[in-house]
Amino acid sequence: MRICALLIILLSGVGAHAAKPNIVFYFIDDLGWTDVSFMGSKYYETPHVDRLAKEGMVFMDAYACAPNCAPSRACLMSGLYGPRHGVFTVGNSDRGQSKFRKLVPINNTTVLADRFETIAEVLQKAGYVTATMGKWHLGKDPTTQGFDVNIAGREWGSPSGGGYHSPYKYPNLVNPEKGEYLTDRLGAEASKFIEANQDKPFFLYLTHYTVHTPIQAKEALTAKYEKKATVGGHTNAKYAAMIESMDDSIGAVQATLKRLKLDDNTIVIFFSDNGGHGGVTSNTPLRGSKGMLYEGGIREPLVIKWPGVTQSGSTCREPVIGVDFYPTLMEAANVKRRKAGQLDGLSLMPLLKDASASLDRSALFWHFPAYLQGYTPRHGAFRTTPAGAVRMGDWKLIEYFEDGALELYNLKNDLGEKTNLAELESGKVKELYAAMLKWRKETKAPVPTEKNPGYDPKAVFQAPKRK
Repeated sequence: MRICALLIILLSGVGAHAAKPNIVFYFIDDLGWTDVSFMGSKYYETPHVDRLAKEGMVFMDAYACAPNCAPSRACLMSGLYGPRHGVFTVGNSDRGQSKFRKLVPINNTTVLADRFETIAEVLQKAGYVTATMGKWHLGKDPTTQGFDVNIAGREWGSPSGGGYHSPYKYPNLVNPEKGEYLTDRLGAEASKFIEANQDKPFFLYLTHYTVHTPIQAKEALTAKYEKKATVGGHTNAKYAAMIESMDDSIGAVQATLKRLKLDDNTIVIFFSDNGGHGGVTSNTPLRGSKGMLYEGGIREPLVIKWPGVTQSGSTCREPVIGVDFYPTLMEAANVKRRKAGQLDGLSLMPLLKDASASLDRSALFWHFPAYLQGYTPRHGAFRTTPAGAVRMGDWKLIEYFEDGALELYNLKNDLGEKTNLAELESGKVKELYAAMLKWRKETKAPVPTEKNPGYDPKAVFQAPKRK
């Protein structure tokens, strides 16, 4: 009887551990849809992420909740679309010259309010040791919002001080000496965290500053890519070197998981917060770039590896979005949803178990009631003016609030969004627009309507000269 009782206790312990898999979330900043070799780049080299793709599930239609950093992160952490938390953009919503803005944009919130329970808080309450390493961008101190450990996270949206090279001074990450590369150090700190917490379930949010500007890389890696033939729009040697350093840091963390025999009970997620920077990389075949609601600004590379759940080398083509991670991780950690808790996403669990499954979701939505100035001559005054978008099935509709202009694209036939079908497909426009209006009403999404008194219809934009 004692032996049987002991076996039951031991098996119960195994079951409890298996019910709480470790979670490693690699969140890369400004990485474009094709900025990794498993997604098609012939110039950038990402062998460690490529291995993740071979061992896990690749999502071809994965989206960030916004076309730039802070709102995308706020949605991921809260599980809520932008109108519910008010983080719509980075910094001010009235960026760019006033004389070109027809409307007064909606005021922006730059901090995720404490009233929103983050996924880190949920996991922390469920017994996870939680750590964020790298970019936070949602307030001064992520330890007030569910993280036991914070390395280098503040309200900053890009590396401070000397950038990616030490000397630098971050929370719990100070190096007054020259020579250290920030991406390497974050990977090393992540490995230390795993080593220290290998006997507990942990949530590691490795949210690299890279490959956000400034474009700074190791000299030796840069020299390597300067000698390499460029392909397509991927031509920047320093950017390529930054990507390889990112990949190396992920390789170091994955090696730590394997060495400690934790990889079989660890969910690994690789994702980006918005599209690639149009002045640095190319998002071809997608249209647009960071800061735009075209596919190049919001469609991201996504890999999820969960041994025993995801099938190695599988590909999922179901549209998914950043708010889906919150309910997914809750279900994976066996955490019951609070009755009063509101979430906008859906658990990806059916897809992880079967890549051909459907989430039976009506649509995905984006709301960006702000202005973003252009950063290349081809953008003109703005990358985007205030706009909203919806995707239903293969169809995507964009509305620009300044003049009510509508653009309709069939992404199955026109991934590059080259042909606006709004005039030819009036019925489809009506269907998608009705869904978008209904969603805005449900989320109380503010749409700018006030005319900007500083607008000058006669003003002529002149692109700044490149230095």
